[in-house]
Amino acid sequence: MEGIQSSSLKNGLRVVTDHVPWVQSVTLGIHIDVGSRDDPDKKSGLAHFLEHAVFKGTKKRDYIEIACGIERNGGYLDAYTTKEQTCIYLRCLDRFTEPALDLLADLVCNPVFPEEEIEKEKEVVLEEISSINDTPEEVVFEDFDRYLFRRHPLGRPILGTEKSVSSLAGSDLTNFMADFYRPENMFLTATGNIRHAELVKLAERCFSTLSQSIVPAPERKPFLPGQYKAFTRTVKKRAHQAQIVLGSAVARHDASFYSLMVLNTLLGSGMSSILNLELREKLALVYSTYSSIAFYDDLTVMNIYAGTDSNKITQTLDVLASVVKSPELMTPAEEELRSAKSKLLGSFLMGTEKMTRRMSHLATDLSYFGKYIPLEEKTAAIESVTITDITTAARMLLEEVPLSTLVFKPMR
Repeated sequence: MEGIQSSSLKNGLRVVTDHVPWVQSVTLGIHIDVGSRDDPDKKSGLAHFLEHAVFKGTKKRDYIEIACGIERNGGYLDAYTTKEQTCIYLRCLDRFTEPALDLLADLVCNPVFPEEEIEKEKEVVLEEISSINDTPEEVVFEDFDRYLFRRHPLGRPILGTEKSVSSLAGSDLTNFMADFYRPENMFLTATGNIRHAELVKLAERCFSTLSQSIVPAPERKPFLPGQYKAFTRTVKKRAHQAQIVLGSAVARHDASFYSLMVLNTLLGSGMSSILNLELREKLALVYSTYSSIAFYDDLTVMNIYAGTDSNKITQTLDVLASVVKSPELMTPAEEELRSAKSKLLGSFLMGTEKMTRRMSHLATDLSYFGKYIPLEEKTAAIESVTITDITTAARMLLEEVPLSTLVFKPMR
């Protein structure tokens, strides 16, 4: 069995394969090291809009051929943009790998951005923004980031705003693509029934028009630890339910990566998490509550979410304040720590049975650590997390820096 293999094409594009011989499919992804934090000033949403725009036509295909071609062969095509990454990916039956890779390469090497289609796609993205704005749970996280990062690019909404998206022009797309869609800033992954040598041979042909630039890509603006200033805000919104987000930001600390993952699992992942047991099962204050953790190039952000009735806001905030300082979180019992680690390991291991999840895990390793982390190494790192490690991680995120709070309070 080949396992994970990596090599680079003549133009510098890195190709990484995860050979899974027991499936009849291949998941191909092109990953670009660019996201909303790289959007130029006053052009918020450009990275995300470019991800949409490449589907609107290439030198070889119109948007109909792009939309229908792979589905005729039983596959599917999709894409997403985060604050730091863009991914365009597809899944197909293994016997269609060659035409599928040709399509994927065409999207990133030969887009033409037809003016009429780009104008139509602006309307599509504006509808996407409207759908987010109609979802308070989505908006509260966007607003939390805006307050947390203030004027820093990380505080911009990934989709942009109605004003910024409406103002984008074809030249913006062309220039942004020239800045970031270059082989040294991208990598190709393939997960499934594909041999590494076979993919490299195909990729050499399909991506041959990509070339490295002598001009360096624009530098990503760092977020320095001292830039985080805690805040507390209550905002009135037209909604039926109050939305609460707590959170903090600290400098990136790779030595605590797996301790923070376990901490997040213990605090707010799943039915057995401290948040769910306390706020929902014990006190019936919420329907939904959870925590999340985001690892960026230069910092780590933790969020805690709860949705509750407006007359329960104070009680919910009091309980949350108690939970983040509780012995159950700061110094968990061995049994509870073991349970959290098993839950996290289960997520990783069961995720290896889903090809898109395998691709995502592989891409995360390559983007964040610069290399693939073997599953055995991840397992050992998670298993080795101690109560002391959890205490250190909890203090770092929840005690040594003050928590910020954003509340959306329903208007009466």
